[in-house]
Amino acid sequence: MSQTIIITNEDILSQVKLSCKIPEFIEGIVTRKVIANAAAEAGIKVETEELQKAADQIRLMNKLNSADDTWVWLEKHSLSIDDYEEIVYSTVISGKLAAHLFADKVEPYFFENQLDYTGVVMYEVVLDDEDLAIELFYAIKEGEMSFYDVAHKYIQDTELRRKGGYRGIVRRKDIKPEISAAVFAAKPPQILKPIVTSKGIHLVLVDEIVQEQLDEKLRSKIILDLLSTWLKQQVDQLKLDVALP
Repeated sequence: MSQTIIITNEDILSQVKLSCKIPEFIEGIVTRKVIANAAAEAGIKVETEELQKAADQIRLMNKLNSADDTWVWLEKHSLSIDDYEEIVYSTVISGKLAAHLFADKVEPYFFENQLDYTGVVMYEVVLDDEDLAIELFYAIKEGEMSFYDVAHKYIQDTELRRKGGYRGIVRRKDIKPEISAAVFAAKPPQILKPIVTSKGIHLVLVDEIVQEQLDEKLRSKIILDLLSTWLKQQVDQLKLDVALP
């Protein structure tokens, strides 16, 4: 026998509390208000064409290819048309505020932090046995084994093993400092001596050092990163007085 369960707003708030997510929700609310206030103070306006473009991008990101898909998505997330329009507006106003505050700061920031955006094409195998890692290092160096052979034999993760330990292009700031120093001092292609970290003993093959160019994609990312840092500072400075029912 089926049973109807009624969920009230109080139930939802109670679940939010019990999930210990209140701080995250509060931060999200405050962040949205900070953006709205800053945009208003700066006199930033949103045009209809900008809203339409953003709405199309959001639908594309969520694979909403038809009106029916959109209605199903809205219902799934308990959103009204007004709610959806608010999401679109918030997306646009946030982007415009970011450009207003930081568009002229991108190039100085990039050149000051250019080393952080240098990338490396690398392959990696992480082992538990340092003696084994040293043995494999010399075997690769002397041509007795290939790095692919080592990766295929010792990597447990199926997908990473299939790729021969290929990590893709990894930025300096995303690599442990003890590995980064050796990686960016290498002369590719070069196999590095085993490096010990808290995760294990790393065998690394440096294939290529990549100097990042300040293209539009990276420019947009830097602007959003700067906005994120600024917002965190604004939120941290506020003394929140929140009264929950």
